[in-house]
Amino acid sequence: MEPSEFEALLGRALTDNVSWCEGLVSAERLSGGASQETYRLTVRTADGERPMALRRAPGGVAREETIGPGPGLATEAQLMQAAQQAGVPEPEVYYVLRAQDGLGDGFAMEWLDGEALGARIARAPEFEALRENLAYECGKILARIHSVDLDASGLRDKLDTFSPFELMNNSWLRYQAFPTPQPMIDYTARWLQENLPEHYDNALVHNDFRNGNFMVDGEKVNAVLDWEVAHIGDPMRDLGWICTNSWRFGRTELPVGGFGEYADLFRGYEEESGKPVDPKHVHFWEVNGSFWWAVGCLGFAEHYRTGPDKTVERPAVGRRTSECQVDCVNMLIPGPVELVEGMDLDASSEMPRLNELLISVRDFLRDDVMSATKGRTNFLARVGGNSLDIVLRDLALGEEARALEHKRLQKLLGSRAGLDELRWQLVHALRDGTMALENQELQTHLRSTVANQIAIDQPRYSGLKTALAYSG
Repeated sequence: MEPSEFEALLGRALTDNVSWCEGLVSAERLSGGASQETYRLTVRTADGERPMALRRAPGGVAREETIGPGPGLATEAQLMQAAQQAGVPEPEVYYVLRAQDGLGDGFAMEWLDGEALGARIARAPEFEALRENLAYECGKILARIHSVDLDASGLRDKLDTFSPFELMNNSWLRYQAFPTPQPMIDYTARWLQENLPEHYDNALVHNDFRNGNFMVDGEKVNAVLDWEVAHIGDPMRDLGWICTNSWRFGRTELPVGGFGEYADLFRGYEEESGKPVDPKHVHFWEVNGSFWWAVGCLGFAEHYRTGPDKTVERPAVGRRTSECQVDCVNMLIPGPVELVEGMDLDASSEMPRLNELLISVRDFLRDDVMSATKGRTNFLARVGGNSLDIVLRDLALGEEARALEHKRLQKLLGSRAGLDELRWQLVHALRDGTMALENQELQTHLRSTVANQIAIDQPRYSGLKTALAYSG
């Protein structure tokens, strides 16, 4: 759909259904939102121009055409309204798109000013005072989310219900449908299967409440965002997810979102809910959080191949699976790792060298394109430059890393088969239980393989630093 057609249809839908809206002035797609489209709208009213937000399915497709689980955007709007009634800070929903609007699934809502970038919330000096009580406040907000009356709100029949096993196993099965062997994912799934919580209550689970999915105004959380994977299940899932290392933004010493301590999160939750928190129960869900996001990242790569929104962002997110896998290593099988030294790409006599071609395109994106653009194009240019950095590191490190991985697998499995075949053999041995999780040779192999992969994909990720700390 051309931008002019999109804006014409959207303007008509808003003026017909939002009483105070007299017309659409502009619609700017924002840089965030890899799984859904987010726009800042400017609308005309009797009192002048006013901002509004739009959340829409990728490519403007209808619900039945979308890929992946979730309740859909119409139910997401209903979730926000129910949470608001329970005391959770939420923007007001103005209008839910209908089929006759011709815009796919989505909804228009109140525009709230604030900060939603997780790295800034965790690190920026202006939020230092906010961070002192933020973990405690998040605990209280989560307790309010979990208190939503599913029957009175009409949500029970619109949301899936998952036991801990079902939630874990659904992710494992989803991963198994991808044509890729990732042994650390299967190792973690086996660990989760053997450590399932024995007792839990069913409640509304946001399922993506984390630093980066709520907005702050400098004093408090003023909006909880992105309800697209909400379900009914074990509420401790939410407490484990906000502690997952992917959302600490490098501040590993502060496990709750990179800004707070477990004790403060648990205290806020217990005071608001009146229910005790078992740290071991939350730890299970913290491990599951890294596992779930490892699979979710691969889903972005799969969506790039099959979905309607083929942006440069999707395969880049796909490579983040190794970040989650190294976090699983650190939580389940910590120990020494050895990184390969790699090759000097500048040693080749070719003119131009392959790395020079890649560097020239990367620098064009970062210097020329980014300086001449703004908004989502600017963001995607940065993502494209980062993807080229991954290719450059793979050229330098990948061949040696894969050769050593192959050698370890041949010894572990007693086979001279090729690398890809041996990866599949290990995956199947983990899936059918013939490979014991306690096997020390297996654990050593997984640690080194995952650490060398993250050194290619994102060497500045905090999980790699944690992994290397065990090597002295």
